[in-house]
Amino acid sequence: MFWEGLLCNRSSEANSASGMAVHDDCKLKFLDLKAKRKFRFIVFKIDENIQQVMVERVGGHDETYNNFLAAIPANECRYAVYDFDFTTDENCQKSKIFFIAWSPDSSRIRSKMLYASSRDRFKRELDGIQVELQATDPSEMSIDIIKARAI
Repeated sequence: MFWEGLLCNRSSEANSASGMAVHDDCKLKFLDLKAKRKFRFIVFKIDENIQQVMVERVGGHDETYNNFLAAIPANECRYAVYDFDFTTDENCQKSKIFFIAWSPDSSRIRSKMLYASSRDRFKRELDGIQVELQATDPSEMSIDIIKARAI
């Protein structure tokens, strides 16, 4: 009986850790990016008070990768999607949608754990992601790395 109680408690803790709610606006904005190409990027933030992933900022289709990098806080975790346009070696225009999990070393440990435990569930809500990138330092999501991962 004692061990069953411990197992039940651990199970519910795991479920609550991965049971982050996702605001409907996240999926709607992602569909606008993916299907209508309305946006170049979307930055998502977890509101820890209500345990929900929310849209923090969207970047218009004419914004650059530098605009995207400027929209991500240096010391706080975030999720982001970026629609990267590129030209292949065969001179074909293509684009790939990147999912970026930003977790800087300087962010709070609690925040890092929350973003890490919620990442897979949130990513599943965004159907159409082609490349995933985990970054803890700005150099890990430089434009050169994005280009290399796109090809």
